[in-house]
Amino acid sequence: MPSTIEPYTTTYRTATTLPADVWDALRSSPQNANIILPIALKTLAREEAYESPVVRDQCWIAVRSLGSVDFVLSVTNGDIGAYPVFIFTTHPVHRLTPDFLLPRLIRLAEALRAAVPVKRVYSVFAPDAVTRMFVETWCSLTGIQGYHEPYYHAMFSFCTKKSLRGLGRQPTIFPGLVYELRPAVESDLQAVAALCYQFAADSAPFFLSHEGAIKEAATLIHNGQVWVHAIRREEDSVSDVASIVAYTRNSESVATITKVFTNPTWRRRGCAERLVRRVTKHLLATKQSVALYVAHDNPAATNVYHRVGFLGLGDDAAPVEGVDSWVEIGLDRTKVELGHW
Repeated sequence: MPSTIEPYTTTYRTATTLPADVWDALRSSPQNANIILPIALKTLAREEAYESPVVRDQCWIAVRSLGSVDFVLSVTNGDIGAYPVFIFTTHPVHRLTPDFLLPRLIRLAEALRAAVPVKRVYSVFAPDAVTRMFVETWCSLTGIQGYHEPYYHAMFSFCTKKSLRGLGRQPTIFPGLVYELRPAVESDLQAVAALCYQFAADSAPFFLSHEGAIKEAATLIHNGQVWVHAIRREEDSVSDVASIVAYTRNSESVATITKVFTNPTWRRRGCAERLVRRVTKHLLATKQSVALYVAHDNPAATNVYHRVGFLGLGDDAAPVEGVDSWVEIGLDRTKVELGHW
C-alpha cells in the first residue's frame, strides 16, 4: 500500500472505473473542474450505453496525499480532435506553493509518461503555476520543450443568478435593424460554420479547415449547444448571423461558454454582449453558474463579460475565490501530434 502521506498516483482508463473520491473531488468545485468533469460525465454515459470502447490514449490520473485527491489530470478526446492535457486541483490557487506542487507534479508527469505516448501530449492547460511547473517537469522527463509564448492565457470567471446584470436595461437600438436571438437551427449551418472557421483563424495553432468548421457547426447545432444573434436591415427579407455563443462543457450544475464570435461586418453594435447575456440567462434557468475563460489580451471581451455579470473581471474588480489565471503551454510541434479544442 502506498503511504497516505507521500503523494501517489492512480491511472484510470475508463470513466466507469473512476472511484467515488475522484467524482467527489471534481464535483466539489464544478466550475473549476469544467475542463474535466463534463467530458468525464459524457464518456461515462457512453460507456454505460456500450457506445464507447476503451481508448488507448485516453486516461484520467489522480494524485492523492493524506487520504485526499489533490489533482486530477485528464487525457481525453473531443468530437473534432484530441484535447490538451487538462489538470484540475482541489486546492485554492493561493495555497499552491512550489514545495506543495513539485512532488505531486513529478508523480503526475511520471504517471502520464507511463500512460500515453509522448506525442499525445501536445499542450497543457491548468492554473498558471500548475501549468508552468508541470511543463518544466515534463520537459525534464521527456526532453520535449515547451514554447515560451503560451497558446492561451486567460482569466477564468463565472456568473450566477445573483451576479447576472443588465436584464432590465433598455437595449441599444440601431434604427433600421431587426434582431433575433435564438438557438441555432439546421438552416444556420453554413453561417455558424463560417463564424467557427473565423474564430479558429484567430486561435493559432488550432486552425480549422472549412470541412472541420462544418463538422463542428453541425455538432453544435445537433447537440443544441449554440445560439445565434440574427440581424437584418428592415428592407431585407433574409437575416445574417451576426454572432454565435456556444456552450459545450456542461455538467449537472455548471454550463461553460466556450466560443463567442461576432462577424466583423456587424461589430460595434453590442451583438456579443446582447447574446452572451441572453444565453447566460437561458443557462442559469437550469444551472447554478455559467463559466468561461477570457484571454488577458482581450480587454473588449473582458468588459463585455464584466457588464453581463461575470465575476472578478476588470482592473478594479474585487478578488473572487476561484477566479484565477489559467495558461495553456504548447509543446514542440515537431515531436507531438496537435489536436483541437
